[in-house]
Amino acid sequence: MVCIEKQIFLGKQNIDWQGVEQYLKKYVGLHITVAEYGDEILIPGDFPDEYAFSDYTKRLRGGLAKTKANASQVIIQLIEKATNRRYIENKSQKHAKDAVEGWYRYDVSFAVAVRGENELNIRWNNYKGTLIVRIKNRILTLYDLINIKKEACKPLES
Repeated sequence: MVCIEKQIFLGKQNIDWQGVEQYLKKYVGLHITVAEYGDEILIPGDFPDEYAFSDYTKRLRGGLAKTKANASQVIIQLIEKATNRRYIENKSQKHAKDAVEGWYRYDVSFAVAVRGENELNIRWNNYKGTLIVRIKNRILTLYDLINIKKEACKPLES
């Protein structure tokens, strides 16, 4: 599981999505390998904008929005540790050019540190999500992180 120790995007209201987009731009052009499958995934130039301003992101509220914003810090590790790859055929005219060969979806798991009033008290909230990857000309490109859900189990204590 990937752990997010420090939340750099704070607040559950008015998340700085422009800041998230800027943060993600440093990863553009990187090729990251999914350990379980050996898939090499490129982080394309349109990824930061899609991540920060997708329809899915716009619908997020409160803690899940904050969680997605902070998951941007560990996007490399999420790709590396992604599991349960599955193929989905492209059915959307919108993506007829950029996902010609369809999509891969990967499951990811991560935990976010939650600090109490005393900075020494830490608990962990566990989340699952889905990485969306486009396939075009046999090149895999990262598209978004969606379906973020907080785990119903009791958070890990540290």
